[in-house]
Amino acid sequence: MVNQLFYGDNLEVLRKHIKDESVDLCYIDPPFNSKRNYNQIYNNIGKEDQAQAQAFIDTWTWDDLANQGLAEIYENYQGKFTHQTIDLIAGLTKVLGKGTLLAYLVSMTLRIVEIHRVLKPTGSFYLHCDPSASHYLKIVLDSIFCGSKGEFQNEIIWHYSGWNAQLKSSFSSRHDNILFYSKQKNSNFNSFTLKWDSEEEYARLRKQKIHSDEEGKRYVLSDGGNGKRVRRYLEEAIKYGKPVDDVWNIDKINNSSKERLGYPTQKPEALLERIIQASSNEGDVILDAYCGCGTTVSVSQRLNRKWIGIDITYQSISLILKRLEDSFGKNVLDQIQLNGIPKDIESAIALAHKKDDRTRKEFEKWAVLTYTNNRATINQKKGSDRGIDGIAYFQGDHDEPEKIILQVKSGKVKSGDIRDLQGTLTLENSAIGIFITLQEPTKDMIQTAKAAGIYQSRYMSQSCDKIQIITIREMLTDKKRLDVRLSFEVLKSAEKQKEVGVRQFTLDI
Repeated sequence: MVNQLFYGDNLEVLRKHIKDESVDLCYIDPPFNSKRNYNQIYNNIGKEDQAQAQAFIDTWTWDDLANQGLAEIYENYQGKFTHQTIDLIAGLTKVLGKGTLLAYLVSMTLRIVEIHRVLKPTGSFYLHCDPSASHYLKIVLDSIFCGSKGEFQNEIIWHYSGWNAQLKSSFSSRHDNILFYSKQKNSNFNSFTLKWDSEEEYARLRKQKIHSDEEGKRYVLSDGGNGKRVRRYLEEAIKYGKPVDDVWNIDKINNSSKERLGYPTQKPEALLERIIQASSNEGDVILDAYCGCGTTVSVSQRLNRKWIGIDITYQSISLILKRLEDSFGKNVLDQIQLNGIPKDIESAIALAHKKDDRTRKEFEKWAVLTYTNNRATINQKKGSDRGIDGIAYFQGDHDEPEKIILQVKSGKVKSGDIRDLQGTLTLENSAIGIFITLQEPTKDMIQTAKAAGIYQSRYMSQSCDKIQIITIREMLTDKKRLDVRLSFEVLKSAEKQKEVGVRQFTLDI
């Protein structure tokens, strides 16, 4: 099987593209706004600070999609739902009402049912959530898995460090929940142990005092049965490692972590490594239906597993491709089958004209990131963005970063758009403007862009227009891409040279 990365709604992808009983392990970390406390969600009061809750509201609202999903459950769409699941959702509808939380649970139920379908009989499922909804998700999972010969295995507590200066009304929250289920009783599971930090740790956790024998070998006294105490030598004891329980102490990604990508819900590779090693073997197929920044994908690649990733935002797809390229080299991208990404004008038009609010900015993101080979930054500013859809930086003549502004248009275009972009360049003190258009530019637009002049830098092999018009047709047909070496690429190149220098220095000693 070829590794696959899907851009699109995971429900649609699961139903149309993932075969029955083809996946060995699925892990998902679906979006959920932990800043909203239980009472706010449960009561659906809708009066909390909108800026804080915006991400949640954008994703989970009671709308036509939620109504359609609820109808599919009630009508037992294609016979996929157990009677326990149907009864459960009917009961929750009465208790919760048709609001944000029920919309979330309906969405999750539809997708978990499909995940259950694609799992092999020996397959396992890990759902990552937090305490604000884990209790609801567990009964949904019980109704789907335990209602179809599956089993609940563990509720894993991922405990991470942190610090609250002052606790005003509750204890500090420092854990997430990971619900672990198997499709049938005989699921794949590899028991393993962790390395003891020291002999002292072993003795401390066993509440034993360390002794030394006549030869100076360290040991503890252990129960040998029949009231006898026997020596257990530490050098031998710690070789077997300590068993792993359901509380995992793994630090979160912090600002100084080498793994850090700037993705808000990024999970540490150590967490996914433990899950993947426990419930799969080399060559097995791993699925992540909310793959985000691609931690599951990256760890699966490193551990020689096959993988399937799905995400509804092109920003995530772009980040995953860049992450894989940085970690495993450019050749790794040749081993991936990309699905759902525009490959011709017709599919680009279809993406640009999507009416779903969740994907209303996806065309702009795709255009910016594709043209810059996943090097630009998407402008996330709410409200007026001054016509800026993306920003990239490159090395200027004065060894200071210069700015490139990217703007995308999917509708009608005119010469006034180019003058507006020129004004934005002046306001933003930017060197170059890129105007990406789905429609072909007019002659006036081309003349206006040429009149803006040229940009020349000693870091460029030749000068370029200050304002450049790029069409989607050129990007798709001619594979036209930004031909400027961006600042972070210069930095990465310098870092690699530094690493080589350090290695050479080490070898010379």
